[in-house]
Amino acid sequence: MISCLLVVVGLVMILSASSVTSFANYGSSFLFFKRQLVWAVAGMALFVLFCRLDYRRLKGFGYVLYPLAFLLLVVTLIPGVGVTVGGGTRWIALGALSFQPSEFAKLALVLLSADVFSRKPERLLHEPSHLLIPMVPALGLLAALVLRQPDLGTTMLLGAIGIGMLFVAGAPLRFLLPLGAVGVAIATAAALGAPYRRARVLAFMDPWADPLRTGYHTIQSLIALGSGGWLGVGLGASRQKWMYIPNAHTDFIFAILGEEMGVVGTVAVLGMFALLAFLGLRAARKAPDRFGMLLASGIVIWISVQALVNIGAVTALLPVTGVPLPLLSFGGSSLVLSLTAMGILTNIAWQGTKSELEEQRMPQRSVASRRRRR
Repeated sequence: MISCLLVVVGLVMILSASSVTSFANYGSSFLFFKRQLVWAVAGMALFVLFCRLDYRRLKGFGYVLYPLAFLLLVVTLIPGVGVTVGGGTRWIALGALSFQPSEFAKLALVLLSADVFSRKPERLLHEPSHLLIPMVPALGLLAALVLRQPDLGTTMLLGAIGIGMLFVAGAPLRFLLPLGAVGVAIATAAALGAPYRRARVLAFMDPWADPLRTGYHTIQSLIALGSGGWLGVGLGASRQKWMYIPNAHTDFIFAILGEEMGVVGTVAVLGMFALLAFLGLRAARKAPDRFGMLLASGIVIWISVQALVNIGAVTALLPVTGVPLPLLSFGGSSLVLSLTAMGILTNIAWQGTKSELEEQRMPQRSVASRRRRR
């Protein structure tokens, strides 16, 4: 229910945020809204499907989806096949639409991790060989391909999913802390190694040092949020969407939401994400088996960390990474796969509730059975 509500809010905000640039570039204010609506319908169909599909039937699918995700990421980097937009080659064209394999890689990584760790007793995760193999090499391959696109934001998100899954699986901190430190060191080196990434990091530290170039996105985003006040300027009345904020309907949709709906609107959206994370963690805790617990936890880590990274960039708490806001930002691949993940999470919650009810009925059945014997 919450995920569906976030999708509706996203559609409304995409219509508002993209209307000006869509009309200026394509002659229609509804182009991006219509495309997102198509993806939303497809995503909701998958959401309903995976709500009804027993998540335990997905066990083993990670071994199929991971090679497919790896292959798609390789195909993306083939000249003439991958679609380049804004300096990044991250898409594969599907007729008039496009598909982003790195979004598919997130789901594949979560499914593979949940399957691998559910088959290993927790005591084996205290041994380096069982902890590192095969998950760390599998994570490293995906991260290397995504970084090659280049997409540092998604690379870091894949790393967060991998480390988070290791933690939930029960890996000891004496292994996780050095592994996390290595990941941070690699991410820092990648961020500072390329001139444009280094400029983003420096702009995050002081956006006013170069307000018309590297700090432009951050400053315009803060202006939008500051203009909204408590109640916002009104739905559709944003001034920053008039080509002041680049990518207003994608990476910076939260800024337009803050301008038009104010503090009340942003807190409501933050509350929905927080509630989504809480319900997801509860579903993980009540899952009937270890696979369900790990799968639910991985989905919560994925959606929550991605939301935090996007909102952190919009509010100038984190560098701009180009990571979309799950379920709200324009982007078919992100929306469809996020809704698929939400469908799986809903089924885990339902199966956990069903299992809990059956356990509560068992003593009553035992009492009734003893009475019949008497």
